[in-house]
Amino acid sequence: MGRNVEIKARASDWDAQVRRGMALASATELIFQTDTFFGCANGRLKLRRERGRGATLIFYRRPVSGGPKTSDYVLIPLADGASALGFFSRKLGAERTVSKKRLVCFVGRTRVHFDEVDGLGRFIELEVVLGPRESPASGRREAGALMKALGIRPADLLAGAYADMPRADRA
Repeated sequence: MGRNVEIKARASDWDAQVRRGMALASATELIFQTDTFFGCANGRLKLRRERGRGATLIFYRRPVSGGPKTSDYVLIPLADGASALGFFSRKLGAERTVSKKRLVCFVGRTRVHFDEVDGLGRFIELEVVLGPRESPASGRREAGALMKALGIRPADLLAGAYADMPRADRA
């Protein structure tokens, strides 16, 4: 099981924050993702389909809080995303689908995501990947430093997943 420290925030100054992220990055990548969330009693389970890349089943657990939080996760690459979508939808129920355009900026061991989420808006996520025995405190410090560098204010922080947010185009 992998672990990271992560934050999710509403972008307060998208253009400037993207420029800052690009300046810090050693590499970048543009991805188009569709995440389908399924019923799961002891965490979150989603199927991520990426345009031109395939699919990954993702299970994770993390607290619902606005600040940097530790997330435990498992990633399972799948050869047949369409069949997996049908299977899990029938067995567990598809609760919500979230589509996004994601610019990933790789800053050291941290993945900085600039997300344009259909029906929700623009967001920034930080995922500081932790080593197997590493304390989450070091990841929280790193996340805090990147928040400052990117101009993410405490008031911008969000607690839940995109799947938990009310869609702006349906409000």
